[in-house]
Amino acid sequence: MTKPAPVSPRRDLTDAPLLVAARGGVPEHTPVWFMRQAGRSLPEYRAAREGVPMLQACLTPELVCEVTAQPVRRHGVDAAILFSDIVLPLYAAGVGLDIVAGTGPVVEDPVRSAAEVAALPELTPEHVANVGEAIRLLLTELGSTPLIGFAGAPFTLASYLVEGGPSRNHERTKALMHAEPETWHALLDKLAGTAVTFLRTQIESGVDAVQLFDSWAGALSLREYREFVEPHTRRIFSEIAQSGGHVPKIHFGVGTGELLGAMRTTGADVVGVDWRVPLDVAADRLAAAAPHAPAPVVQGNLDPAVLFAGEEAVSREVRRILAEGRAAGGHLFNLGHGVLPTTDPGVLTRVVELVHAETARR
Repeated sequence: MTKPAPVSPRRDLTDAPLLVAARGGVPEHTPVWFMRQAGRSLPEYRAAREGVPMLQACLTPELVCEVTAQPVRRHGVDAAILFSDIVLPLYAAGVGLDIVAGTGPVVEDPVRSAAEVAALPELTPEHVANVGEAIRLLLTELGSTPLIGFAGAPFTLASYLVEGGPSRNHERTKALMHAEPETWHALLDKLAGTAVTFLRTQIESGVDAVQLFDSWAGALSLREYREFVEPHTRRIFSEIAQSGGHVPKIHFGVGTGELLGAMRTTGADVVGVDWRVPLDVAADRLAAAAPHAPAPVVQGNLDPAVLFAGEEAVSREVRRILAEGRAAGGHLFNLGHGVLPTTDPGVLTRVVELVHAETARR
């Protein structure tokens, strides 16, 4: 008989600023969290991770709990982001891959044919049971701070599988997409199923919001995105909405300024915007894509490189972004991509303090 999973502790987060803003409400202040905040620039993270490979760390509940909570203690952010990796579900299911320092995910046997797609293993909840255990530990650790779960979107995962690792041009990926569309859609259908299973596990374990990362979708034209990607992303958001209640759903990609409208119509509640598009411009594009829907909620979008420019420049940019974010129906302050590893942690703390001070309801 299968032993039932422990019940996650219940938390009343009705007034948590991040959840209020994500649902289009008026929070007590603009919420802040940082992509890749769980580690990267923190010395305490590097100490905790020393000698532990990335994917092994992601499947060690006590370590996941510790490094996920570290930025909350250090910076006072309004949400924790689960320490994990977008390729973890593939690894957990049995795909041969590793995260190579200085390179990124490297796949042992690239997937480039219909037979190889059919042979891909499917993720089950049991494969990621340790992630669920880490979440249950975190709910006790975090108290009133929301926890964001996440998964990699099908296009980005497909790119790693087809290319065999990171790619500048995604040439093999696009070649498969255009030359063998049936194989392509079969691959993305499998990867959408993987994302749904991984996100459902996180939701059932107690995360308070989820983000779907389509890191490399900006390599696509709008036509390509709508034909080859959007249906699979829409499926993910639809299926987790059916099983996940009212957990807010965030969608983010890099270089996706031309795709923002299409990203909203996939079913996301919040659309992340990288630093290339001002938030007021992004809000206009998102509103135009769904003219009868409530005002869009945006996330972003301070350029991570600006954090190296000194206090005056950082403060000026933070205030500009806050002003532009008022054009949207809600704003989750974030970077336009992830925290760079050499970022001064003190600068991140001061950004959080400034956002809270500038936006506190009086």
